[in-house]
Amino acid sequence: MGHDTERTAEGEVVELCSDLIRIDTTNAGDNNGPGEREAAEHVASLLADVGVEAEIFESDRKRASVVARIPGVDRERPGLVVHGHLDVVPASATDWKEHPFSGEVQGNCVWGRGAVDMKDMDAMILAVIRQRMREGRRPARDLVLAFLADEEAGGTYGARYLVDRHAGLFEGCTEAVGEVGGFSVTIGGKRMYLLQTAEKGMAWLRLTARGRAGHGSMINPENAVTEVAEAVARIGRHEWPERLIPSTEGFLAAAGEALGIDFDPNDAGAIVGHIGPMARMIGAALRNTVNPTVLRAGYKVNVIPGEAAAEIDGRFLPGYEDEFMAEIDRLLGDGVQREFIHNDIAVETTFDGDLRDAMVSALRAEEPGATVVPYCLSGGTDAKSLSRLGIRCFGFAPLRLPADLDFSGMFHGVDERVPVDALTFGTRVLDKFFDLC
Repeated sequence: MGHDTERTAEGEVVELCSDLIRIDTTNAGDNNGPGEREAAEHVASLLADVGVEAEIFESDRKRASVVARIPGVDRERPGLVVHGHLDVVPASATDWKEHPFSGEVQGNCVWGRGAVDMKDMDAMILAVIRQRMREGRRPARDLVLAFLADEEAGGTYGARYLVDRHAGLFEGCTEAVGEVGGFSVTIGGKRMYLLQTAEKGMAWLRLTARGRAGHGSMINPENAVTEVAEAVARIGRHEWPERLIPSTEGFLAAAGEALGIDFDPNDAGAIVGHIGPMARMIGAALRNTVNPTVLRAGYKVNVIPGEAAAEIDGRFLPGYEDEFMAEIDRLLGDGVQREFIHNDIAVETTFDGDLRDAMVSALRAEEPGATVVPYCLSGGTDAKSLSRLGIRCFGFAPLRLPADLDFSGMFHGVDERVPVDALTFGTRVLDKFFDLC
């Protein structure tokens, strides 16, 4: 294309990804980490290098996001938001084969925290935009690039802050693409690409029981520890019923066809056991879920505390929040109170439209005849905040992955890594997508 290899998207995407991983943006959820400011300045500088003016928004000390608008060929059309987050979850170096903030390239993979969640997509966006700007190629319509803070703690200091305080940044935008979609899975020997069309809502709850403090040697029927422990056990062992939403039904029907198994909507779970590592994510999208994650009580073995608390991670399917909360309240019982640590909506869109067609066409430009299917993410993304502006959101961070790679296990897992070939594939797909979108 008239440029040396190093200055093409494919030529620099690995270095961009490694450099982002080396910037520690750990988000432990307590607003006391290193923050995203250094990464935000790095991203803004990379965009400035090719003439893109980006603005940094700091919601709190070092909690920074970057936003830039790239004018499209047809400025009369509504704009498209392309978003990624800069923060990552914590990682303990002693558990990893490669240091989680090394960005090392080993075994044809880029290693480190954020390699798939989601500095890979950040790097692909940057690589493609940098090449296009050097070559003077405008996207089909306005792109609003958003590199966001705080996604790993619900987006309060990132996407939600921008939506609440700076909604004008997204003026004229009607659609968005972000993380955890466009990646491949191999089922029944057939490679399929999953577009995220839905994601579960979040109900992070603190449970508190209050009882009568006293001496550990005495009989005490008002023991707060017992009360909260029993509630946590009821919730943790509860079996939630299947609730089949359209996004999951679309995936399971395609998976059944690949496996040669008839799909029965009344027994959707029958296929899940045959889809390999993706069973964890898809299985969780078949029902509401809740996991106890934190317990806090007491300060000395012979002192019964007057209060005990627990924290639980609840996720509900689109359309089932009321059912979920009613069941939680039933399981809690009378002696335990709940409060939200973080609460956010579930979202779902249909698997159709011009943007969906552009994503499918961009994938098929690299893999003719590729099978592309919808699915529901068991976790959450910044799409929750953007959807509050009426923006239709998809997950589209395209990666062609080896059949034996446990991709879903990489998210928040040990030895997180992304294949180099997947990154270069993703840059080609995104470049095509920006022409078609």
